[in-house]
Order: sequence, then C-alpha cells, then structure tokens
Amino acid sequence: MTIKQLGAAFLLALSLSLALADGPAGSAANPQFNIQPVDDAWRASLPRDADAATQAYMSRLSPAMVERANAYFEGGYWLQLWNFALGLLVSWLLLAGKRAAQLRDWAQRVGRKPFLRDAIVGAWYSLAAWLLSLPLTIYQGFFREHAYGMATQSFLPWFGEQLIGLAVSTLILALAVGLLYAVIRRSGERWWLWGTVGTMALMTLLILVAPVWIDPLFNTYKPVENGEVKSAVLAMAHADGVPIDNVYEFNASRQTTRVSANVSGIFGSAAVRLNDNLLRRTSLPEIRAVMGHELGHYVMNHVYKSIGQFALLILAGFLFAHWGMQWMLARHGAGWGLQGVADAASFPLFIAVFSVFMFLATPISNTLIRTQEIEADRFGLNLAREPHGEAEVDLKLTEYRKPDPGAIEEFIFFDHPSTRFRIHDAMRWREAMGTP
Repeated sequence: MTIKQLGAAFLLALSLSLALADGPAGSAANPQFNIQPVDDAWRASLPRDADAATQAYMSRLSPAMVERANAYFEGGYWLQLWNFALGLLVSWLLLAGKRAAQLRDWAQRVGRKPFLRDAIVGAWYSLAAWLLSLPLTIYQGFFREHAYGMATQSFLPWFGEQLIGLAVSTLILALAVGLLYAVIRRSGERWWLWGTVGTMALMTLLILVAPVWIDPLFNTYKPVENGEVKSAVLAMAHADGVPIDNVYEFNASRQTTRVSANVSGIFGSAAVRLNDNLLRRTSLPEIRAVMGHELGHYVMNHVYKSIGQFALLILAGFLFAHWGMQWMLARHGAGWGLQGVADAASFPLFIAVFSVFMFLATPISNTLIRTQEIEADRFGLNLAREPHGEAEVDLKLTEYRKPDPGAIEEFIFFDHPSTRFRIHDAMRWREAMGTP
C-alpha cells in the first residue's frame, strides 16, 4: 500500500465510523448475565466436601448462561485462527509486488539515515496492518461484544479509542523497528540473540511506562473513596509489604461490563487499581478476594518471572525466525525485492514467521500465564481468607470465560484457570481450613 492508498483507506474507515456513530450503547451491567442469587445461610449450609461444594456453586449457572459462555469463548478459538491467518495474509500483501521494498526505497530518500528509514517502515507496517485488519477488528471488538451484552460504547467513541491505540502502537512500532534493525545490522549472524535482548528491554520499558502514560489515554483514574473497600485493600497490601498509600479506580464501565483489577509497578513502585464494575457489581468479600489475588502477583514477583520466562520463549521464536527467514529469503527474497535479514523491508516476513512460532506455542504461553494465575489465587485465599468471595467472583467471570472445559481444552486455550478449577481451589481451601 502506498501513502496515498493508506490515506484513502483511512478516509474510508473514518466514513464507516461516522455512518455507524449511532450504534448501540449499553449500561455497565450485562442484562444477559444473571447468576442465581444466594444468601449467607446458603453458603453456611454448603457441604464441607470440596467437590460437593464446588458443584453447588456451579449449579447456580443456568444452562442458558453456560451455553452462552461456551459459545462466546469457543468462538474465540476460531478468532485466534482467523487473526493468525489474516496476519499472514497482511504480510504477504505487503511483500508481494515489492511493496515493502518500494516503501523502503522511498523511506531511504525521506529519512536518509538508517534508523529513520527503518522507523518509517515500522510506522507504515503498523498503519497498513491496522487498515487491512479493520473489518475483523470491528466485528470482533465492537459488534460481537455488543451481541453478547458486554460492550457499553456506541461506535464513534469505540472507534475513537481504536485511533488512539493506532497512534500509540504506530509510534511504538516505529521506534521498535528502528532499534531492532540497528541491532540486527551490528550483530550479524547472532541477530536472533541480540534481537531478543532488545525486544525484552523494550517490553520492560513498556511495563514501566504503560500505567503512567498509556492507560490514562483510555480511562480516568481517581482515588477510591475512603471507606471499607479502601481500608481493606490497604490493610492487605501493607500486611505483605506492598509500598502503596492509595487505591485507585478507573471507569471501565464506559467500555465494558467486565470486572477487573490489577496491581502494576516494577523497580519498587506499585499502584493498586480496580475498575468501577468491580466496585459496583461485587461485595466486599469478593473485592477482598480479587485484590488478594492481584497483590499476590506483586508480592510473588510475577512480573519479573514473566519477563524471564517469556524471554526464553521469545529467544526460541527469534531462533525459529532466523531459520525460517533464511529459508524464505532464499526462495522468495529476490522476487520481493528484499536484501536480506538486515533489510527493514523484510519486517513483514519476520512478523509472519515469528507469528507462526507464537501461534504454535500458544499452549506454552497460556500455561505460563495460567500457572501464575493459580499461584495468585492461592496466595489471595491465604491473604484475604474469603473462599466464598473467591467463588462468587469466579462465577461472574463466566460472563466471558467457558466455565467447565475439558483438560486438554484448558491446556491449549486458557490463559486463566477455568471457573470450576478456581472454585474448587477455593472450596478445597475452605475444607482444609475448617471455615464456614
């Protein structure tokens, strides 16, 4: 795609957004999702046996709700495949007809210096990939979320946030591609090693700056009002040495009905943040359970462990890309006008080969994340001591997660434990600790 073609495609996308500006908008509660309510007497009467107690909780999900949750989550399996296939198609379209090579030559005349030239190529790839993927993005992120009752924005605000995300990702990718190819040119045949080092350095930087500079572009963060929620969260944090003096909420209800929270920060910093859906749709025991889990991630240094684990996975991906690009360049490089691995015009090819590896490694990456989520659940149970709060909020997560998958299905597709697994963990803790 040339610059003119990109501009025309952008105007087409903007016209589409204006045409759909009066699209559906909803509230922060999903009318399609209602769990059978219970009281403290019901919880106190639960069997002590963890298996029986778990089944009692699971039985509160109606067959219609389970069917809906299964349909939503299993549809995500196909979306993973379509997004992967579309990514390969985008790479091929950008390489075919020497489009990437022509863009590189134009960028050389404009940018002159190698870093600026390669940064322009990175920005071009970001814009072109976004535009070519836009129909699937609109279906997946807007229409499908509204169909399942989980989105609360009309189209124009939603599309505006997509444009903000595009601007941020284009800037980041431009810098990343400029730096990556500078590293590749200097490291020669060992580019896969130093490319991994550079990638992980950029990822660490993003983890550091995203909560401060990027997240506020999409949501407003403010201190939680003084009260039992704030006091409970601060008490748990201070009990485990988490260095915070405030708790923040953000207005996720303007976008979604989902409940969520996080504890962000590295290198001695920490920020405890929970969304307004969690504050308004859950009880204090549920909030304590969720925040015990999130504090567990921080206390157990999961962010550092994740950086180390994914560094090994990305290293393997770069090695795979090293082999795959040599093979592809030998067969198609001349036809695509590419000058080797160190040529930034080969970036679409690198993305294609690397995405093949990451797609095949999905069960591995999901397992790495899921294992830490299980650890955080168990930490949270011991910190918050709210097994019923944990079970109640796990039921709410069924809104967008299949509650009772098979073992192989959970291994391949789940980056968080399933509802049944998490509730059983909570009921097993309850049974072992002898709590009501």
